Amino acid sequence: MNTEPTSLANNVIFNKLASINIVNQIIIAIVIGIVIATIAPTAAQSIAILGSLFVNALKAVAPILVLVLVASAIANQKANSDAKLKPIIGLYLLGTISAALVAVGLSFAFPVQLTLDIASASANPPQGLKEVLTTLAFKIVDNPFNAVVTGNFIGILAWGLGLGFALKKASDSTKVMVHDVAEAISSIVKLVIRFAPLGIMGLVANTVATTGFDTLGEFSHLVLLLLGAMLVIALIVNPLIVYFVTRKNPYPLVLTCIKDSGITAFFTRSSAANIPVNMTLCEKLKLHEDTYSVSIPLGATINMAGAAITITVLTLAAAHTLNIQVDFATAILLSIIAAVSACGASGVAGGSLLLIPLACGLFGINTDIAMQVVAIGFIIGVIQDSAETALNSSTDVVFTAAASHHATKNINP
Repeated sequence: MNTEPTSLANNVIFNKLASINIVNQIIIAIVIGIVIATIAPTAAQSIAILGSLFVNALKAVAPILVLVLVASAIANQKANSDAKLKPIIGLYLLGTISAALVAVGLSFAFPVQLTLDIASASANPPQGLKEVLTTLAFKIVDNPFNAVVTGNFIGILAWGLGLGFALKKASDSTKVMVHDVAEAISSIVKLVIRFAPLGIMGLVANTVATTGFDTLGEFSHLVLLLLGAMLVIALIVNPLIVYFVTRKNPYPLVLTCIKDSGITAFFTRSSAANIPVNMTLCEKLKLHEDTYSVSIPLGATINMAGAAITITVLTLAAAHTLNIQVDFATAILLSIIAAVSACGASGVAGGSLLLIPLACGLFGINTDIAMQVVAIGFIIGVIQDSAETALNSSTDVVFTAAASHHATKNINP
């Protein structure tokens, strides 16, 4: 019996499926999951194992990813003597922290509760800022191996920062090795994320079969909250920052950047892939090449307002779900942690989601619950990650232009 035609047909089908953009794959997976849950609820519960495997794979890779990415980013950071970069970096940090604060405010005004499996999970909510800071201090000094094994992301971040600064004095070959290890771990993360459609299909099917379509309404509430926060930053906060820097109407610059950079970034879903687009836009705005040739790639790494919003909103949604009371001082601390975490967000699609457990640790929310929140993030990531990237990438040019002395004189919307 000749099986070659069958094998060839299978390869063609597999190649066609593999060639489909992962965003489209996730959309297809969500539809399939809903259909299975509707016509065969028993089967839906059976394929729930795919969702569980995906969540556990994320739990396995996230701790080591944060450790090596932070260490590599700091160790390989090159000093630049151009004084014009300092105000741009300052605006990047101000914008990211402002985004986290806006996300906190909107999360309190429009709280979201998620459907999570909390029966077998536990959370130890802190009883005030003093306990938060005490817990934070002890997590920072945790044994690095224990931090990785137990998912203590605050300890992992601390060790990543420490190793990074220590390795800045290492030889170039050592720094290259650290960078290569970070790239290798990122490749593993990309492999795990390639299986996201299967995992999401299992999660959606099981959730809809168990709780009905109410959960989809819950997801829409979460998406609207995220998009609302990003629009506030893009159309209100960023223009205010630009106005205080330039003392001129900020909207020609802001709208030009959204049109020429944000729309492209929305569809590519990669700040790194959008760097050439931003470079061309900076040239169009007649900015200083010596400045934007450094500030744009740097912004793709540390200017992460959208990521700060995602981390803050989803973390507070988990806290609200567990009825954890968050006071104002703790919320401010969360904003700072979200901003710092966002600056270390992975360059892969959905990279900011893998930093949610770090922020959840501030409230004593364990990794099991945090990773369920990460999985929900991947479900809504079809919209969330696109909007996040559009905000991050367009803001790179906005702040670079605002910090240039003659930027607003050369804008042609």
